[in-house]
Amino acid sequence: MAAAGGGEMLRTVLLNLLLTERCYEEFFLEMNFLHVPCLKILLSKVLGLGIIAGSVMVKLPQIFKILRAKSAVGLSFKAVSLEMVSITGSMTYSIRNHYPFSSWGEALFLMLQTLTIGFLMRHYAGQARQGVLLLLIYFLLVGLLLSPVTPLVTVAFLQALNMPAIIVSRLIQIVTNQRNGHTGQLSALTLTLLLAGSLARIFTSIQETGDGLVVMTYVVASLFNGVIVSQLLYYWNVPTDSRKID
Repeated sequence: MAAAGGGEMLRTVLLNLLLTERCYEEFFLEMNFLHVPCLKILLSKVLGLGIIAGSVMVKLPQIFKILRAKSAVGLSFKAVSLEMVSITGSMTYSIRNHYPFSSWGEALFLMLQTLTIGFLMRHYAGQARQGVLLLLIYFLLVGLLLSPVTPLVTVAFLQALNMPAIIVSRLIQIVTNQRNGHTGQLSALTLTLLLAGSLARIFTSIQETGDGLVVMTYVVASLFNGVIVSQLLYYWNVPTDSRKID
């Protein structure tokens, strides 16, 4: 009885997190562990959950670096704001389309951490009240986008804006780095994890959503994340000039 209960619990967990009903049957009833379509689904789910787990802390190094330095020198508030547009578009579009959490879950944690970075940038610029006001406005807008009051076509339009938002935000940061001659308080660990995550998301988006708009968004993000990581390596030994603030 206990064994049967344990088996049913395992089946429920696998179906909820990693496998479809068909793939569960292929692996555990047919014992066909080399079923390629199901292996792709399993790999996509594992990668997706891994990305979500990593996203819980992906920007914490950046946050801690700002807190230690009591400065956000080298970071562009314009770039962070546009990144928030991109993250919000991806998150609300996926939720409204009922995509599985494993295909977009990291956006939730990236949103919270990016908001924190944006607030810290306002705080250390002596504009903490403005930062609080921006947080309140942001959460009100997200609630509106997730409600039935907002037409789905409007949310889809916001998702379509992701690519130009990503391009512009990354270009702003790239130009800021180039102009400053260093990467300031940008965190190497955070940037590397973001690059790895966006690359992995190309595969998981193809497998789990089949949405070309979402896939192309991650292709573009990977390209520009790669450029910023390259700048980080190029300016690795260049000291930060705290006088240059965007």
